[in-house]
Amino acid sequence: MYRRVLFLIILLLNAPVFAQTYFPGSWGNWETKTPEELGLNPDSINAAIEYTKSMESPNPRNMELNHYQTFGREPFGDGVGPFKDRGDQTGIIIKDGYIIAEWGEPFRVDMTHSVTKTFLSTTVGIAYDLGLIRDVHDKVDSYMAPILMMEFDDNLPKSDDVGKAKVLEPFKSEHNSKITWDHLLRQTSDWEGTLFGKPDWADRPSGPRSEWMTRDRYEPGTEWEYNDVRVNLLALAALNVFREPLPKVLREHMMDKIGASPTWRWQGYETSWVVIDGQQMQSVSGGGHWGGGMFISARDQARLGYLLLNDGNWNGEQIISKEWLEMARTPTEANTGYGFMNFFLNGNKEGLPSAPESSVRHLGAGTNMVYVDWENNLVIVARWIQNSAMDGIIRRVLGAM
Repeated sequence: MYRRVLFLIILLLNAPVFAQTYFPGSWGNWETKTPEELGLNPDSINAAIEYTKSMESPNPRNMELNHYQTFGREPFGDGVGPFKDRGDQTGIIIKDGYIIAEWGEPFRVDMTHSVTKTFLSTTVGIAYDLGLIRDVHDKVDSYMAPILMMEFDDNLPKSDDVGKAKVLEPFKSEHNSKITWDHLLRQTSDWEGTLFGKPDWADRPSGPRSEWMTRDRYEPGTEWEYNDVRVNLLALAALNVFREPLPKVLREHMMDKIGASPTWRWQGYETSWVVIDGQQMQSVSGGGHWGGGMFISARDQARLGYLLLNDGNWNGEQIISKEWLEMARTPTEANTGYGFMNFFLNGNKEGLPSAPESSVRHLGAGTNMVYVDWENNLVIVARWIQNSAMDGIIRRVLGAM
């Protein structure tokens, strides 16, 4: 295990580093070049585009309908955040910083589902770079003030609530008090509880139904589980550290600096309002599992990919530290194909057989993919494709080089 981790770290450190000379201007100001200008075979690029278009997701374009046909069938699966109908199958290919191909509706704002998790972990990285989080191995409880939830007056007598907790303290139990930032970032916390009306066990429940609420808890760090309740807990913990809404933090510290458009929005739930320092704030979600999450265009997704391709540097300014991004790309012991959320790694080419082992992909339901390839100085955004199409797209693009 450790030898494999060491091998992947060495591979990442020795991957080719391209000194970018071009960075796009703000919003729609992104220079294009033909594949021929960058030494690529145009017929192969066109074949990649046609293949991608042919592999559009068959799921409903109405995201609320799609929810109730999938995650909405889970216990307590009702949508509590906004949904938005999606557009056409869309993609962008960026080579050496230039757009060499683009199709669909690249400026259309759509839900991006779990690619939101990459924005969330990167926002936590901003807290780390600012010194608001001293060490990712610190226990989260030591950073948490009691959370005052916004509850609307339902005209019930106050006597009904006598003796009940008036604040939320999510890390106070014997199990939950052991959880660190690293555990939350890697989805290995096995946090136990209910957040914003969603019990942890109700998200993708597995095993015998009789044990959903009573099973023994795994020691934090020992078991990986993809769980949006715990992702949303990370967002709430980060909100507590910043003491201001995470969309505002992300906009000021990253999105405006990389020239993102003004059209993206990071949504929360109707149940996720809290009061911090006397101000009402919405704790945002880490995906669209029950609605909400990042609503964003493919163009702005591509800017995220290009920032990561440049190890957090944008035209000479270090937006996210290399230290943080190196940690984000370090394999999780309980799942070596995963780093920090939502960094899907490619060790032994298990996820993408055609891609370099050092490549990373950021994935959301749909499927939404942001592919980052340091060896080939390449970013690919593909939205609303079948999950099985990812490797085929990448294989065709790399075949053009």
